[in-house]
Amino acid sequence: MTNPLPANNRQRVFCFMSDHLSKIPNGMRYYTGAAASLRRAVEDCAMSVFDGWSFEEVIMPTVDYFALFERGMGAEAHRAFRFTDSDGSLLALRPDITSSVARAAATLLADRPRPLRLSYAAPVYRQSQKSQTEWRRESTQLGCELIGARSDLADLEMLAIAAEVLQRLGLEESYCITINNVEVFNGIAERLELNEAARARMRALIDTRDGVELQRFMDAYDTTAEERKVFSRLTRLSGKREIIDLARGVITNPRSVAALDALETVWLGIESLGLSKTFEIDLGDLAALDYYTGLVFKIYVDGLGARVGRGGRYDHLTENFGRAEPAIGFVLDLDGLTEVLVRSGRSRLDEHVSRYSVIKGPGSEDIFREAAKRRAAGERIRIELQSSDQD
Repeated sequence: MTNPLPANNRQRVFCFMSDHLSKIPNGMRYYTGAAASLRRAVEDCAMSVFDGWSFEEVIMPTVDYFALFERGMGAEAHRAFRFTDSDGSLLALRPDITSSVARAAATLLADRPRPLRLSYAAPVYRQSQKSQTEWRRESTQLGCELIGARSDLADLEMLAIAAEVLQRLGLEESYCITINNVEVFNGIAERLELNEAARARMRALIDTRDGVELQRFMDAYDTTAEERKVFSRLTRLSGKREIIDLARGVITNPRSVAALDALETVWLGIESLGLSKTFEIDLGDLAALDYYTGLVFKIYVDGLGARVGRGGRYDHLTENFGRAEPAIGFVLDLDGLTEVLVRSGRSRLDEHVSRYSVIKGPGSEDIFREAAKRRAAGERIRIELQSSDQD
């Protein structure tokens, strides 16, 4: 049978196949050896903390209807890997966990007593990279969601759990959790009567900390020169409780003031837990996802140019699936945490990755009986079999 491709085309096809078989797509990676073991240990550590706070693990489908994520994530959903099902429905590889959890709470778990405490360790997939520092297109999120509890204590519980995970990973000297309340911004946007495009523009200027352009933007609205100057400075500062005091001197609309009061209540709780050293207030740190409604927070660790976690309150998200109820949650980036631990060498988890007992001997039942005995005692072992001609 004659090959239908000319020789030069066959060569191109062979080169193309060889190239794609020897590489992996951008934004993906392998883990091997110590790094793979450390990654698993980080996951186990986080899940044990969630379990310790009585959060029930939930496992969600990897493939779901794209409409679910579009409803939950807004424009961010369009970064998902999308494809068509056999019946013509538009499906997606899961780009977000919270949307799936919210749907499950409003449907599958609708009759469960509230509040629901749910946790997970699950990969998410995004077709386009978010930035140079957040380059992964496949990443695993470790998270928990508290659904059906509307209180400052629920907010504080989430922050305490996130802090405990980081402390148990040995990162207590190098992490920072920044907190904000999206209603501070929403109140300002409402007072200035911003339309949707202007809101997005102002939000982008705050996100990029562009104080000069932010002042110019606000020139067109009913603000004083002093208000513009102080607000621009506020959105570029982070700090402790004094940030709230500074904000109250310039932000006076009722909606934003109520948000500042709520933020202060959370901060007092953080202080009461002795965690203020590792927390900061940052009024310029706005959430990227549209479903957040109150407290928002981001988690950073020294040695990584991007955040390793985010969370916040999303009281209206479950309404998309038929049942409105208060909710708050957060996710940690397993891959980011693993990377920073590998770089720093500061994690106590590193010790168990390389330590094991060696059992040497000929390949006989005796050596495996010894191995089983040590494993039953909880030891990590490695068998090194010797051939009959070895000493």
